[in-house]
Amino acid sequence: MTKVYNVIFKGSGKAYNFKSELDLKKEDKVIVDTENGLQFGKIIGSNEKADYSDLKDVVRLATDEDYDLYLKYLKEADEARIKCCEIVKDLGLQMNVLSARFSFDRSQLLFDFTADERVDFRELAKKLASIYHTRIELHQIGARDKARKVGGVGICGQELCCKRYLEKIDGISMNMAKNQNLALNPSKINGCCGRLMCCLAYEEDNYEENLEGMPQIGHKINTPKGEGQVISVNILERKYKVLIDGDKEEFYVE
Repeated sequence: MTKVYNVIFKGSGKAYNFKSELDLKKEDKVIVDTENGLQFGKIIGSNEKADYSDLKDVVRLATDEDYDLYLKYLKEADEARIKCCEIVKDLGLQMNVLSARFSFDRSQLLFDFTADERVDFRELAKKLASIYHTRIELHQIGARDKARKVGGVGICGQELCCKRYLEKIDGISMNMAKNQNLALNPSKINGCCGRLMCCLAYEEDNYEENLEGMPQIGHKINTPKGEGQVISVNILERKYKVLIDGDKEEFYVE
């Protein structure tokens, strides 16, 4: 029976789905087939009802020898990152190399880097290929992906969501902060990456639903107690305060 297993890799806080007919359990170490070649990963769960038609395979359980080889490649990849940084400096490239990793079959060596502008890294790739004799991949990542890779602690006191569990990062807009009546202060609504916090999207649907029929602050409206100006709104409780002849009156949206 084919099952879908959730697999995580070192350096990634999210799980990826793979299919297998093997009877695997949580914490099992496995070798899986990915777009970047074979990779060493760990099972963290399963989902027998998930669709597996487009998923890649768990190739096999990892052996003790596989694990030793995996640790060896981790050390060599870190050395490759340091070497890459040295070459970047020699070439005068404006880029920051964050990480390096070998595929488990050593068919690829992948580097992640950040840069303010587009970088011509062809000469860098040639030099790296001549040293490591494998296919070189250099991926420029954005601020959010950098935060996911490096990790950190958010203003909530917990590990960053993107590092801990988010499988994908949806579009976050300033309108979300406005809908939630948040102060549009970068220090309050931006995360460690310098972009709008991912958690602004978590309750956006609820806010949009509750906003229907709510008056806007500053608008003049008619109330059972007369005409007044809206001075505050509580979106989640669907209530608002109106200033009428110098007195504050509270109303609920039906």
